[in-house]
Amino acid sequence: MISFCSVPRAPLAACGLALFAALPAATLAQTTLPPVVVTGTREPTPLAGITGDLTVIDADRIRASTADSVEDLLRREAGLQVSRPGGPGQGAGVFIRGASASSTVVLIDGVRIGSATLGQAELESLSLSQIERIEVLRGPGSSLYGADALGGVVQIFARRGAGGLRLMANLAAGGNGSRQGELAVSGAVSVLDYAATLAHEKSAGVSAVRPGDLFGLYNPDRDGYARNSGQLNLGITPLAGHRIGLLVVNSRTNTQYDGSEYLAPTYAQNATPDFRSHLDSKVTALDYRGQISPEWATTVQVAHNEDDSLSGGTELSRYLTRRDQLTWQNALKFGGDQQVVMAYEGIREKAHADSYVAPVQRINNALLAGYSGGFGAHALQADLRHDNNSVYGANTTGRFGWSLEVLPGLRVRALAGTTFRAPSFNDLYYPGYGVDTVRAERGRSVEAGLAWQSEGSEASATVYRNRVRNLIGYQADRSFCPADPAYNFGCAGNISRARLQGATLTGSQRWAAFRLRGSVDFLDAKDADTGQRLARRAAHQESLTADYELDAWTVGATVLRVGARPDGGARLGSYAMLDLSTRWRFAPQWQLEAKLLNATDRDVEPARDYQGLGRQAWLGVRFDGKGL
Repeated sequence: MISFCSVPRAPLAACGLALFAALPAATLAQTTLPPVVVTGTREPTPLAGITGDLTVIDADRIRASTADSVEDLLRREAGLQVSRPGGPGQGAGVFIRGASASSTVVLIDGVRIGSATLGQAELESLSLSQIERIEVLRGPGSSLYGADALGGVVQIFARRGAGGLRLMANLAAGGNGSRQGELAVSGAVSVLDYAATLAHEKSAGVSAVRPGDLFGLYNPDRDGYARNSGQLNLGITPLAGHRIGLLVVNSRTNTQYDGSEYLAPTYAQNATPDFRSHLDSKVTALDYRGQISPEWATTVQVAHNEDDSLSGGTELSRYLTRRDQLTWQNALKFGGDQQVVMAYEGIREKAHADSYVAPVQRINNALLAGYSGGFGAHALQADLRHDNNSVYGANTTGRFGWSLEVLPGLRVRALAGTTFRAPSFNDLYYPGYGVDTVRAERGRSVEAGLAWQSEGSEASATVYRNRVRNLIGYQADRSFCPADPAYNFGCAGNISRARLQGATLTGSQRWAAFRLRGSVDFLDAKDADTGQRLARRAAHQESLTADYELDAWTVGATVLRVGARPDGGARLGSYAMLDLSTRWRFAPQWQLEAKLLNATDRDVEPARDYQGLGRQAWLGVRFDGKGL
């Protein structure tokens, strides 16, 4: 047998995973129930019955993390990389297995969110305080969630009330004039359950752009942000097994950034104004979940998502996206472990923009059917979905997965699926760039994996390959663009093909009070026509987190190492960042928290000519009053 750690230049984190995954687990004082997930089948399903590559970030991990934002939390997970030009509050994109930021579907309790003009979710509008749990499905997801789930799906679950009154509060202050505050209340009384959260975050930040940048955007002022967010989740259960719920999420973000404008009469470049982006993001959903019989559950959801963006310096531009969503889903269970899911999903997207001549819209109607079931040691999954869109036509996608428990706690799995990514409104309609004949991207993905789980120990390995054709991007060849002189500098187009392949290793181990968790990613993301690596994709990324509990104290450390990436004709250097944290529970319901981010003060270039924060210290106090 060849030891991975004997391979020359093997990443240190990979060796650590191999070593601690091979060690015997300590006996835990309490046996935890197997987790139940939703995203892998659209219905609550034991994680062991999912044949896809899915991970769960639970409430404890979110609260204990040193992450400064949702995107920072996600990039510590296997298979995910993040591009963020600047510090917290700046626009960010998540790449799952090397797919573009527009190839990830982001949901809040089943509601699709994001800007239809940009074609991606605006993660900077989300606050960690709003989140109870995150599920990440890596790999093909279009057969369950439609357009844009080419790389995967990120589903965020809002906090829901249960039990007695619970009051939570958090106050923290950090470097660069940073502040955070959160107040939350939840619980249940008779047939009513409730959860509400208010949060405020701000930071003076640092200049997002470095001096001497290629495009002359640098402005020495600080590029900070402020975000106010609120959330309300109400439920009424008039009969056992029947719940009517209302979810309202609202976030308002004011972010400074570096930019340039070219105004009449000279049209000279001017980078001196205070450029700001004001984003008002809203999600409203009304749903009914009913257990009609032990074998039949039905769900109806009506939802609305709105992103209103106003940005610029002296002159402002507005982009308003509205998305209305209707979902009717039925789950039929039979034979113990067998389940069939059937659903209709209708989405209407509409955009108003200063740059568009008139409002534009598109309507998508979809039907899907999914099956999941167990046969002894075997588990099978199959999904089929047909989308019919008023703009880019009909698309049918499918997925088939299989897994086998070869030994107690050890499963082998394989999965194949087809996907597509829809062009954004900007790709189709933006004056002087958009072309209404741009076709959807299409992908074919295969993967195989091995997963092992025992008391206190987990380890997995996955290899994957995804071929994508009709990549949407900037078409520099004028002959492929409309005759209008406005397109003399190029346009949107289907420009190339991509090959995304790689391997992911994960592991976690617990010995009594000591916990260790890590991941290693290898990624080969290239333009299949030219052989060039895709921009901002690192060939490898590793993370390692360790926590130790001693009486009322918890100390932890996280290391994230990101490999070199190409971007804008330059090579961005690799970097490693160390975060340190400690928590002291000085009273049953009170906890003092401290963390030191980027403890070694590493100079990080997350995108060409941009910079992240340097070393930053935080100190805070948290109150968690359960059963008041």
